[in-house]
Amino acid sequence: MGYGMSRLEDEYYEPEGQNTDGSGSVQVNNEFAELHNDIFHMTRMRSRLTESYKSMGTNRGIISTAKLLSQREIDCSGKRMFSSGDRAFVLGRYVPMNGPQLLDRMDSRAYVSQFSADGTLFVAGFQGSHIRIYDADRGWSIHKDIHARCLRWTISDVSLSPDQRYLAYSSLAPIVHIVNVGNAARESYANVTDIHDGLDFSQHEDVQYSFGIFSVKFSSDGRELVAGSNDESIYVYDLHANKLTLRLPAHTSDVNTVAFADETGHLIYSGSDDTLCKVWDRRCLSTGQAAGVLTGHLHGVTHIDSRGDGRSFISNGKDQAIKLWDVRKMTSNADRRSPKLGLQIFEVSAAA
Repeated sequence: MGYGMSRLEDEYYEPEGQNTDGSGSVQVNNEFAELHNDIFHMTRMRSRLTESYKSMGTNRGIISTAKLLSQREIDCSGKRMFSSGDRAFVLGRYVPMNGPQLLDRMDSRAYVSQFSADGTLFVAGFQGSHIRIYDADRGWSIHKDIHARCLRWTISDVSLSPDQRYLAYSSLAPIVHIVNVGNAARESYANVTDIHDGLDFSQHEDVQYSFGIFSVKFSSDGRELVAGSNDESIYVYDLHANKLTLRLPAHTSDVNTVAFADETGHLIYSGSDDTLCKVWDRRCLSTGQAAGVLTGHLHGVTHIDSRGDGRSFISNGKDQAIKLWDVRKMTSNADRRSPKLGLQIFEVSAAA
C-alpha cells in the first residue's frame, strides 16, 4: 500500500523561546499551556527538529523541505540521516495523495483487521471463513492463508500473540480457535494441514446458554486471552492452565471490544453498545463493579486500543468519533451520571 505525498501550503517552524521576529519568548496558546497531558507533550517533543536544523529558519520561521533535505545530504547533523523527530516534522507538512492502492480482493467482506505490534504483519479476517496475513515488509505478499472452522456468520475478531507465533480468532460462538502461524507453510486448513485448537469459553458455572464472542485479545506475555461477548460479559482464559478463569458481567449490552491495559494484566478495558467504556481491576472484583467508567460516546463503542501504559487508550464508536482517554480522570460507578465528569477527551470525528 502506498501513497503519494502532497505538500501543504505553508511550512512554519518557530524556534523554541523566540517569536517569529526572532526576539522575546513565545506566548504559547493557553489551551495547550494548560493541557497537562503526557501524550501531547511526548508527541510534541518527538516531532521537533534536532538542534542542527533549528538554525535554518528565516526570520519568519519558515523552513524549506528542500533545504532540510540538502542539509541532510551534506550531513549537517553528523548522523548521516534524519532523526525520528526530523522525519515527523517533514512528514507533518504533507498529506497523502494518489491512494490507497488495492492490495487484494476476496469473495466476501473484510470484517476485522489489525497490524502486528511491530507493524511488519497485517491480519485481515473475512466473512467467508477466511483469514489472511500480509507481510508489509515484503511488498504486502501473503504470509499466511488461513481457512477457518466452525464459524457463525463471520470472523468477529483476530489477535496475534506477542511473539507472532499464534493467531487467535473468534466468531459469534463461545469457541475461540488458535492456530500456529509461525511455521513455514503458507496455507493453513483447519484440522487438515494444521490443528486449530478450540477453547470453550462457555465452560463456566454461571453459563447455561450459548453466546457469541465479538472481541478477543492476547495479554502482553501471551499467557492469557480476554474476550468480550454478546451476553454482556468479559471472559479471561488462561492458556497455560487451559481453562477459563474469569467471567465478569460487565455491561448492559453487547461487549464489542476488550483489551488488556498494560503488561501486568491487572487492568482490562471494555467498550459496549451501552455507549460506555469501563476499566476493570482484576485485583478488586469482589463488588463486581468497574474501577471506573468513561462516558462520552453517543452510540455504541466498537473498538478500544490501549497505549500499553495503564493510563491511556483510544476508542471509536458508532457515533463516528475517535476519543483519546486518560483513565486517571475517570469517574466511579457511583457518580458517572454527574454532569461534571472531569475527563480529558480528544475527539476526531469522521467529518474532520
